[in-house]
Amino acid sequence: MLKRPTPIPNDYELLVAPLYAGLCGTDIQILRGLRSDPTPIIGHEGVARVVSAGSGVPERLTPGTLVCINPTHRDDPSFLLGHNVDGLLQERVLIPRSAVCNGLVLPLCEIVNTEISTLLEPLAVVQYGLRLLAEHRPHTLVVFGDGVIGHIAVRAAVELLGVTTRIVHMHHTKRGMDWSSNHPVPAVHCVLHDTKGAQFLSELPADERVAVLLATPRDATLLCLDTALHNLRGELVIDLLGGLSPDAVSPLLPDVNLPQIRAANCAGSPNPAVQVTVSTITGTKVCLMGHRGVANKHLSDAAAELTKHPLRYRELITHVVSLDEAANIMRQLAASRDRVIDDRRLIKLAVQIAPEHNLVGGAG
Repeated sequence: MLKRPTPIPNDYELLVAPLYAGLCGTDIQILRGLRSDPTPIIGHEGVARVVSAGSGVPERLTPGTLVCINPTHRDDPSFLLGHNVDGLLQERVLIPRSAVCNGLVLPLCEIVNTEISTLLEPLAVVQYGLRLLAEHRPHTLVVFGDGVIGHIAVRAAVELLGVTTRIVHMHHTKRGMDWSSNHPVPAVHCVLHDTKGAQFLSELPADERVAVLLATPRDATLLCLDTALHNLRGELVIDLLGGLSPDAVSPLLPDVNLPQIRAANCAGSPNPAVQVTVSTITGTKVCLMGHRGVANKHLSDAAAELTKHPLRYRELITHVVSLDEAANIMRQLAASRDRVIDDRRLIKLAVQIAPEHNLVGGAG
C-alpha cells in the first residue's frame, strides 16, 4: 500500500476517514485505460467519518460525524471526487473548501454505516433518472446494462414508475443473464442483447410510451442507443445515463450532439431538467435527456430508500474486501474484460477501508 503524509485541513476544509467505498463501472474504465481522469486515487461512492475540521466548517460536520460526499460539484468543474480530486479508496481524504462550502458533505444516519452505503450514490443517480422518465408515464421501461446501475434500476423501477409498467432488462452477456436468473426480480423480463433480444424489442406494442435507461459503459452506449432507436416502435424517451466519448455520434442521429445533451443536467440542475426532442434520419421523433451527478436531495432520498428496503439491493454487493484485497481485484479487472472474481460474477465491490477505532493519525 502506498504511504502518503496525512494532510492537515486548512480553513473550510475537512479531513475524513473513509469507512466503506465502492468500485463503480467508471472506476473500472479508468483502471482499463479507457478514460484519462487525472487523479491517481479513484472512488467516489461510500461513507466516511469526519476526523478533523478546519476553522469555519459548519458545526454539523464536527469530528466523529458520519458523512457521504456528493462527488459532483454543480458549479466547480475542478471538483469531481475520484476523477480530478483524490477519491475514497484510501485511509484519509482531504475534502477541499469548494466542496465543503457548497454543502457537498452530507451528515448521515448511522444505520447506513455498512457495506450497503456503497450503493448510496448509484441509487441516487438511478432514482434521479427514473423520476425524469416517470414524467412521461411510460407503459414500458427498457434498461440496457447488467452492471450495478442496471440492476439497481430494475429493482427501483416499480416503486417510481408503478406496478403496471412493463420492465425489460437487456443484458450484455450470457454470464450476466445467468446471474439475473439466480437473483430474479419479480415481473422483470430479462433479455440478452443479441438478435433475438432486438426482435423482442421490435415486437413490443407500437402504440405504447417506452422509456429507455442506458446504464452502459461508454464503449457500449452508442450500440445500445441504436438498438433502441432501430427496434422500439412506441413513443420513445431515452435517458443517456451511460458514458459517452466526447465525439460520440449515432448514425441514426448524425446531427445530434449526444454528449452535450447528456451533460445538460448536472448535479440536479437545472430544475426542471433539460429534455430535447429530435428526429432520427427515418423521421422518428425521440425525446433525449441525460445527467451527470445528483443533487443532495437525491442522496438523501437514496439513503432513505436503503434504510427502508435494504434487502431489495443487498444482493448486488457481491464482494466485500479490505483495501489490500481490493488492490488485487483492481489489478485483475485492469488486465481482463472478465468480471468473475473468486469464481463469482462481480456486480458491486464494497471495500472496507479501516476499522472504526483507527480514526486518529496514520497515512492515507
